Amino acid sequence: MNNSKGRLIGIGVGPGDPDLLTVKAVKTLESVPVICSPKSSKNKPSVALSIVQGILDGREYEYKVIEPIFPMIEDQKALESYWDLAAQLISKELDEGRDVSFITLGDPSIYSTFSYVANLIEKQGYSVEMIPGITSFTGCAASAGITLGEKDEIILVVPKVDERLKGLLEHADTMVIMKTSRHSKMLEEIIEGDPREKKVLSIQNCGMDDEKIFEGFAKNKRYLSTTIVKFNDFKTHEKS
Repeated sequence: MNNSKGRLIGIGVGPGDPDLLTVKAVKTLESVPVICSPKSSKNKPSVALSIVQGILDGREYEYKVIEPIFPMIEDQKALESYWDLAAQLISKELDEGRDVSFITLGDPSIYSTFSYVANLIEKQGYSVEMIPGITSFTGCAASAGITLGEKDEIILVVPKVDERLKGLLEHADTMVIMKTSRHSKMLEEIIEGDPREKKVLSIQNCGMDDEKIFEGFAKNKRYLSTTIVKFNDFKTHEKS
């Protein structure tokens, strides 16, 4: 690694509530010279940036924000071109000796686009670090007042709804399904096909002002939707 170059630091900003940022994340955001805040389109604001904006507004030193576009598409080649462009933007800052913090919802090591860009940056010889964040699904469990696992229970976390769920379902005591609003009907059919007693909770926009928690499956098209399914024994802990 070239020590004269800047570092890329992936920062997990949690599920939505700025109070859930870690102390280390806050300290880094208060001092790092460049913030990389990807967004899905030019005209759509970054949720991750909105979470940390209060910290940035209170900074003593000036900072720069770069906002590469990461569209919500399935075309792998097209996605790779966007990741390449983001890596180019970041490497320009790193070459000037400036550290870059890449902010991402939840944790940078779990289903985050940060990993694709980090791989490209690391291959170019730059230093890459991560600051963990509270994951969306643990944030959802806390908001809903439920435990995800006890004793030797198996917790299964899946990034989306597809046919693979059928083969995994029987092994799970708790299942966490992310981005559930996209294929709610398929999810409902798969879960209802399991003969065990079950409780289904969906959480949307966890930790945000418009957070919504309800029994059943998410049927609207909100991106930040997570469904938690507890089989057989379901415990709810009321929040004080």
